[in-house]
Amino acid sequence: MQFSHQTIDGITVALNALDGFDVTSISFASPGIAMEWGIDRAALGIVLSMELIGMAIGSVFLGGLADKIGRRPTVLGCLVVMATGMFMATTSTGVLGGLVTPLFALLGYTVDARLADLAVWRIITGLGIGGMLAAINAVVAEFSNFKRRDLNVAIMSIGYPVGAALGGFITSTGLELAEWRSVFYFGATVTIVMIPTVYFLMPESVHWLTRKQPVGALDKVNRTLTSLGHTTVTELPAVSADVRKRSSGDLFRPPLLTVTILATMAYFFHITTFYYIVKWVPTIVVGMGFAPSSAGYVLSWLNVGGATGGTVLGLLTVATKPTDDWKITRLVPGTARELVGDLAFAAGIPLHELTTEGASLEEVFLELTAQPEETET
Repeated sequence: MQFSHQTIDGITVALNALDGFDVTSISFASPGIAMEWGIDRAALGIVLSMELIGMAIGSVFLGGLADKIGRRPTVLGCLVVMATGMFMATTSTGVLGGLVTPLFALLGYTVDARLADLAVWRIITGLGIGGMLAAINAVVAEFSNFKRRDLNVAIMSIGYPVGAALGGFITSTGLELAEWRSVFYFGATVTIVMIPTVYFLMPESVHWLTRKQPVGALDKVNRTLTSLGHTTVTELPAVSADVRKRSSGDLFRPPLLTVTILATMAYFFHITTFYYIVKWVPTIVVGMGFAPSSAGYVLSWLNVGGATGGTVLGLLTVATKPTDDWKITRLVPGTARELVGDLAFAAGIPLHELTTEGASLEEVFLELTAQPEETET
């Protein structure tokens, strides 16, 4: 099957858009949940934060899994987890919640069993979202050339607010015609559609296959190179033991430690404000006397602003030039999350030892195996 860099980039944008919608789906649905179940805002706040806990866990453990088993199987697994969590959120009746309410009680919270049920499925959804966000950052970086990689990462990052905005406009109509469960039905359906899309149209990363070299790596590399229009190779390049040992732990050692700390702090303060606004805007709007559908539109326009800002920063970055040998340490637009993703990419293989300006990853691979091909991607 033929692939293209544009197709792969488009899939990562769609996956990030799906993440954006899934995170905000509980915000769109929360006013309807509160009215149907007779729940006050304080109790609802617990559920609104649950998928963020799942995202934190998923980004660490499932994101790390992507470096062990590959980007493609991790993305597919995360999609299955997300689809399950989104659909099961519509079935929250308190049966599962009755089993976990004692855990909330230990933390000092008295939670309705239905809310506890919903909270469990939101945590599970968050696990998939967190792992997905980590994996697609690597995918878009590894399938981009270095002349356009920053722009591609920026385009991928704006998929998040675009998905939240489009999903909000669509589901707000559903909230007018049906009720809050339509939000999760929509999210589950789109997630399921993305599973065969990724399976058939997104190959495994050549960068990952070349570095890890699992059984059958050469055949997989050649299939991907052929699909991308490159010449096949007869053997994989030798990877030193030092490179094989490198991991995300290198982010916490010089020379990346300082940048990792600064990027993490920047992203922490960003999400503290961003998610507070995203989670509570619909509830606040409904509390002011507006319909739940109107609250969805307000949140959607907030994300339109985010997509616009990401686009502008992405275009500005195209005009910047690298200032040192580590080309990936130049400013990455969008959010600090993309910068952290780039640093993790650097921790895997030192790009300044492997690359030339403007060369795509596949071209670098061909150069390393003594079969270079001049291709502009």
